[in-house]
Amino acid sequence: MKNLVNVQLHGQSRYYQADARDLTLQQGDGIIVEDDNGLAFAHVMDPPYQLPENICQREPLQIIREASEEDYKHFEENSQEEKEALVIAKERVASHDLDMNLVSAYLPFDNNKLLFYFTADGRIDFRELVRDLASIFHTRIELRQIGVRDEAGMIGGLGVCGRELCCATFLQGFQPVSIRMAKDQNLSMNPSKISGSCGRLLCCLNYEQEAYVSAADRLPTRNSKVRYEGEIGTVESVNLLKETLQVRFDRDDEDERMELKVDEVQIIHDPAKKKCDAKECPNTPQPKDRSADELRQDKADLQQQEEQKKVRRQIKSKKRRRSKSKPKTTIKDDTAG
Repeated sequence: MKNLVNVQLHGQSRYYQADARDLTLQQGDGIIVEDDNGLAFAHVMDPPYQLPENICQREPLQIIREASEEDYKHFEENSQEEKEALVIAKERVASHDLDMNLVSAYLPFDNNKLLFYFTADGRIDFRELVRDLASIFHTRIELRQIGVRDEAGMIGGLGVCGRELCCATFLQGFQPVSIRMAKDQNLSMNPSKISGSCGRLLCCLNYEQEAYVSAADRLPTRNSKVRYEGEIGTVESVNLLKETLQVRFDRDDEDERMELKVDEVQIIHDPAKKKCDAKECPNTPQPKDRSADELRQDKADLQQQEEQKKVRRQIKSKKRRRSKSKPKTTIKDDTAG
């Protein structure tokens, strides 16, 4: 078991695990940790907790010491220097006429270098800018290009769900997200509904994609023919989460629609999976799995249903022709002139 604590590094919005060892830490305490950039100031966000070593997703950060009064003072000085450095760097970017957007400046706790994070549409030649900034700040300068998703994770904010952004809390990496996922989940194609604060597709579309694909493989698609209590109906819509079907039954008087569970019906014909073979659609029953008598009965039922539709269309057509052939009666206004 490891004694861990969640910490928030300076300049970052997401939480990281740190090895608390035998330290007595409380929420809000300042600590000095070691990360990829050297020493960093961090705040304790949650009380310490124990976790088995095999559950830890990555190696926790090492806590060097608890922050002292001098550390707090040094941290405030670095924060002020970062703000001033960002203003100066933006002025130098404008003077060099570079098409880049500076997001933030970061000064490690040991002041061994000065980092600038920026976004740009393509590759930027910033060698002259680096030499210019080095002559101003007299320290090693690093410029790191990040994407718009990384920018949103650094800045933080709230998503359309009302919770903190996933990229700013727990996501350690970004998985590809496609518009196909939104279509598979029957979401609106309105960009404002499926885009995050970064302007890209929502990362959370990945979370339930596997469940939607699995349900779509097991459920029939729209316009499929199903049998329920000896009657054949047409699937009008599919609810993948509830695994229910909206089925329309063509009756002589009027059509009836019912919401049925997928295990209550028997799938007769699925046009979308008709061409699938056994390897691509292992859960879809193939015609060879049914007896010849059942297949003949299904075919006869479908033909009868099509004939009934044809008769209804002919009756409706005759009614329309009769209504058009009737002479129109006009009512004269006796009060007029």
